[in-house]
Amino acid sequence: MSLSIEVAGKSDMGCVRTNNEDNFGFDARYGIFIVCDGMGGAAAGEVASKMSVDTVLTYFREASKNGNFPSVGHTFEGVSERANALASAIQLANAAVYEMGSKHAAQRGMGSTIVAVLAKGNFFSIGHVGDSRIYLLRHGNIQQLTNDHSLVMEQVRRGLITKEQAEKSEMANIIIKALGSEESVKPDVDDLIALPGDILLLASDGLTKHVKDDWMLGIVNEAPTLEQGCADLIDAAKAHGGDDNITCILLKMVDRPWYENLFSKFFPGGSKWQNSI
Repeated sequence: MSLSIEVAGKSDMGCVRTNNEDNFGFDARYGIFIVCDGMGGAAAGEVASKMSVDTVLTYFREASKNGNFPSVGHTFEGVSERANALASAIQLANAAVYEMGSKHAAQRGMGSTIVAVLAKGNFFSIGHVGDSRIYLLRHGNIQQLTNDHSLVMEQVRRGLITKEQAEKSEMANIIIKALGSEESVKPDVDDLIALPGDILLLASDGLTKHVKDDWMLGIVNEAPTLEQGCADLIDAAKAHGGDDNITCILLKMVDRPWYENLFSKFFPGGSKWQNSI
């Protein structure tokens, strides 16, 4: 049985910031879902994150229309064509942000993180740059699928400090890789198998630095809908400071009965399912 995806997303300025430099977007027709967290003065971060989301969405809309997924930048071995297409889209976004920052003084030095999911059938690929995260919620457990591209997490990986020390470090916000900071970037990509009932959480660090993994798991599991889950996650982050913009997308993998395809054919727009991939 093929899996479908139910999806909800929400972004909030938080309790301290005066503008929202986060952006998110998705196109369920092509199975692409994205969260970006921008950085840079004079609203440049907002420009960078929106440009990144729009570039990735445009890549998959145009590629799907033409039936051709052009390769951009570094090609990865040992992963699927789907993962390489996602990597190409992310590298294209990097080039767009870098070019904009190079040409316009007001946007110089701007950048953005990105986490993205590309799903097809019973499989999905993930890609990321920066410290936004993707989590998998499965069978009552939560697992972080991405590794933060941050200074403190690099120190954790090298055994120089503990994860607990990293969370309290004054350098916790320093990231070592971002879209637009250099002319080229090498995203992390991976392939995974989707199971019915899986939930994927894409989030900016405005959520993850205030709401711990087990707490996120409980909030999502207790929410009656994905929309309410997103709202409750953001409320939890705001209740514990909310000193950054907060953005999240929730994806749920669900079985689609065989008769749903027939229903959709004869009653377009009448289906309760948001997407079939």
